Amino acid sequence: MNDLIQTIAVYALPVLFSITLHEAAHGYVARIFGDSTAYSMGRVSVNPLNHIDPLGTIAIPLLIYFATGGAFLFGYAKPVPVAFDKLRNPRWHGVWVSLAGPGCNFIQAVLWALWGIVLHAVGMTEPFLVLMAAVGVSVNLVFCILNLFPLLPLDGGRILSALLPARYALVLARLEPYGLWIVIALIATGLLGKLWVSPLMALGNALIQILLTPVAVLL
Repeated sequence: MNDLIQTIAVYALPVLFSITLHEAAHGYVARIFGDSTAYSMGRVSVNPLNHIDPLGTIAIPLLIYFATGGAFLFGYAKPVPVAFDKLRNPRWHGVWVSLAGPGCNFIQAVLWALWGIVLHAVGMTEPFLVLMAAVGVSVNLVFCILNLFPLLPLDGGRILSALLPARYALVLARLEPYGLWIVIALIATGLLGKLWVSPLMALGNALIQILLTPVAVLL
């Protein structure tokens, strides 16, 4: 029981920040490109209560965490409403809106990694803080990579839809009602982790290392 409480405590802040800022980023970029729907509804906010979905933010992450023995974590918040037809250029501005969430997660991963470097530089070895920094990197990279999976309703699916010819985008759109369940099934079988998440996690970690190596040298 103590291990469970410690795990929840370590994951709580990284997960809440990753989901909350991901959704707020969508709404913020949408407003920049002409759609204020999310902003007018108060969804461009860092308040987690505005974004929490009982199923996607709490139940599914816990189910997947225990089903995979703690090896995997996946969840989602209430999607930020975006009226793509109100964007000044719905097709290409929609790509930037969709990229905003995963991009925000990658930036958070870099910041958590930077926090870990700072902890090491000042000689802080408190296990809770060190572990939280590592979890912050991994959680945000996983959320970034999963959301870039090219299947609707994930961000990667919206990006792919914008890039595909209309007839192929229509085929992709027909899969949207089943998209999340397909992703969960792929996670459960291990295929998504092996073929998509693991290779891109390695790439993401390598990129973060390249970006922060000069900082680590200076500290």
